[in-house]
Amino acid sequence: MYTMEIKYEHGDTVLKNAPDFKLRHIFDCGQTFRFGENPDGSYSGAAGSRALKISERGNDIVLHGISENEFTGFWHDYFDLGRDYGKIKKTLSENDDIMRRASEYGFGIRILNQDLWEMIISFIISASNNIPRIKGIIDRLCRNFGDKLEYMGEEYFSFPAPERLAQLSETELSVIRAGFRDKYILDAARRISCGETSLEYIRSLPTPEAKAELMKIKGVGNKVSDCILLFGLGRADSFPVDVWIKRIMEYCYFKREASIGEVSELAREKFGVLGGYAQQYLFFWARDNKIGV
Repeated sequence: MYTMEIKYEHGDTVLKNAPDFKLRHIFDCGQTFRFGENPDGSYSGAAGSRALKISERGNDIVLHGISENEFTGFWHDYFDLGRDYGKIKKTLSENDDIMRRASEYGFGIRILNQDLWEMIISFIISASNNIPRIKGIIDRLCRNFGDKLEYMGEEYFSFPAPERLAQLSETELSVIRAGFRDKYILDAARRISCGETSLEYIRSLPTPEAKAELMKIKGVGNKVSDCILLFGLGRADSFPVDVWIKRIMEYCYFKREASIGEVSELAREKFGVLGGYAQQYLFFWARDNKIGV
């Protein structure tokens, strides 16, 4: 089993000589929209109702102001620290030079274990959108309708619960400037708060059935549902296909134009239950290096 030396020093949690852990790789690969880079290279943001500042110190990772109880109770699982990413990269790279290069480039990616409700709304907002605007909408959503969090002298906001958003009208929600997505956000909030859509039920389902249940929510299509499955349910057999991934797969594997169905089928054949990890390595590597553009 994957292990890591963890120290608790002066109120901080320190991951000593942390392998397979790079902040830019984790926070800039399109899986989360609530963390941003600070001028000193650290990142800060919030997950659910918890705030965090995290930095690199040589080969160590420092979670600032995080006690042992909070780390073991939340952040250890959030950063997926019980998983051996070295083994994942080795498996994906066997007999696949593309995956070897992609996983070496994005060596520090870890797929975060994020809240299902937060991922539903975040990826509804992400549809036909760019990352700076997605981050702005989510920030305004939390500031206007979340609870204030005080952490290390700074102000953060929790992600608003479905019950809070379900009470709103489209006019009230328009302050977040999400445009046509307002009605989708409200549909999701109302479905979940009244029990028409059960998050616990979705969690209990196999991936294909969970996908079908998610797609009953307005604004949740094929790609959005795959993102929710991967980032909100940890379903690593999910391989989200957007324009970027389609182009990357065409360029690297097909050498021709391919349909989304062909791309998804090849991903299932090549990557299987590790498809979600493969998708993140490919996306980060190709976007940074303009591969397939």
